[in-house]
Amino acid sequence: MSAPRLSPPSPSDFARYLRTETFGGLILLGAAAVALIWANSPWADAYLSLRDAHVGTDVLGLDLTIGHWAQEALLAVFFFVAGLELKREIVLGELSSLKQAILPVFAAVGGVVVPIVICIAIGWGTAGIEKAWAIPAATDIAFALGVLALVGSRIPSSARVFLLALAVVDDLIAIAIIAAVFTDSLDLVALAVAAAAMALYWWCQRRRITTRFVYIPLAIITWVAVYNAGIHATIAGVALGLLTRVRPDPGEDCAPGSRLEHRIQPISAAICVPLFALFAAGVPISAPIVGDLFSDRIAIGIMVGLVVGKTIGIFGTSWLCIRLRLAAKPEGFFVRDLLAVAILGGIGFTVSLLIADLALPPAEAELAKAAVLLSSMVASLLGAAALIRRGRVHSRLLDDD
Repeated sequence: MSAPRLSPPSPSDFARYLRTETFGGLILLGAAAVALIWANSPWADAYLSLRDAHVGTDVLGLDLTIGHWAQEALLAVFFFVAGLELKREIVLGELSSLKQAILPVFAAVGGVVVPIVICIAIGWGTAGIEKAWAIPAATDIAFALGVLALVGSRIPSSARVFLLALAVVDDLIAIAIIAAVFTDSLDLVALAVAAAAMALYWWCQRRRITTRFVYIPLAIITWVAVYNAGIHATIAGVALGLLTRVRPDPGEDCAPGSRLEHRIQPISAAICVPLFALFAAGVPISAPIVGDLFSDRIAIGIMVGLVVGKTIGIFGTSWLCIRLRLAAKPEGFFVRDLLAVAILGGIGFTVSLLIADLALPPAEAELAKAAVLLSSMVASLLGAAALIRRGRVHSRLLDDD
């Protein structure tokens, strides 16, 4: 009897794999590893030439490097999916209670303030600290969720919701810092265009308009306007995600938010986020930079701020709010689970690297970016170890039940 023939995987099978968080996390971290190795190999010049090559047009100020396209446009797609998920949790899921929704907001504020205070305290009196203090303020949502997806499968799903909400609020605060400290002037006309496009998007959602020929142009207009306003363009993705309807009408199989998330999430996982990682994680690390990492006070402030400050800020603020009954602990979530997730807050990357470029001259910026990279790797490893340990605890609890 002949063995049954195996049919090759179909595109729908591949899309289903991409919707699994573990598979997406593997692609993301694999792309980051390729970038880091490539940027520090004999072929580093080819990497830098590719990343810094300009593509686009001066029309509407869109003559950007490939690296900037990945950071501003591709990551906006990921943030759109994150916005859809966050909106669904706020309206229908685990953040529908005010006390549960407010916890990641408090945690994000603590996770921004404590690292900044630590960085200023360590770097006080050093040239450049007047702007470099903002570097450890941000958490990279894509990398943090990627690590959680890889090793946190046995942790309650509320952990992912908490980290998602925390990281979105954290990045919004960091982007507001960029707008306030590092932007010479906001383009109010572009900002008004973005607001009008978002208002029209919301109105179309309210009117139950479903054609993509309305929403795609509105999304592009919003993104271009936000970018030209002088604000990090990922804001456009989050905003549109939060404006999308997620509650199905009576008789409706699923809401637009669910349909969009189902269609776009595989594209985000397979293309947008890996390409972003490929061009964001390629930080050259030379011997002099490694030597300066542990002697330069700003670099030390960044590393301690991200690895220690983020953990203390997120965990300490969350614990205090729960003890004071200002917020509710996520369902099925233990305090030690909260600590494990808080450690992942020290993964910097995107916005931290951007602030380093804005805050410091090129030579000092390279050192600061190396500090961000090293501390993000340490936070990833510590967070992964803590999540694996907590996963074993949850497995034992399930076995006992």
